[in-house]
Amino acid sequence: MTFTFRPLDPLKDAELVHGWVTHPKAAFWMMQDAKLEDVERAYMEIAADEHHHALLGLTEDGTPAFLMEWYDPAHRELVGLYEPRSGDVGMHFLVPATDTPVHGFTRSVITAVMFHLFEDPSVRRIVVEPDVRNTAVHALNEAVGFVAEREIDKPEKRALLSFCTREQFEKAVTA
Repeated sequence: MTFTFRPLDPLKDAELVHGWVTHPKAAFWMMQDAKLEDVERAYMEIAADEHHHALLGLTEDGTPAFLMEWYDPAHRELVGLYEPRSGDVGMHFLVPATDTPVHGFTRSVITAVMFHLFEDPSVRRIVVEPDVRNTAVHALNEAVGFVAEREIDKPEKRALLSFCTREQFEKAVTA
């Protein structure tokens, strides 16, 4: 599957994203009780933040298919929780719940997200911090080359700090 990316428009895309982030299957996104205005506000804050970015992943026909965020872990999310290296980029992704799941779709999404981030030659390592209970995403992360380092306590959750270098990713997706 081939995807393209575009910046999320906090006002234009808020209704779509609101449906995604408040769905029961998106519990680990931690926006279950968010109102439309909360989603607009959250993504307006991200849009104004030089260290945090939100993108929509689009199918070949331009249909929004998933949400991706990337951030500078030296300035957001993981400040004080690990020692960031030059070239580190933090990442989150959300595939919306569907009544007609496509086998392998989520794996295609995370692979596309990783390729997209590694297109920037300055990116050397991708950092993720999913909830320790989110075993499905741990398996996906491992499939694309992430190696879990340790559990950390964030204000909102206990997280599994994991890293993936460009080399680990390339080895995982060409294996």
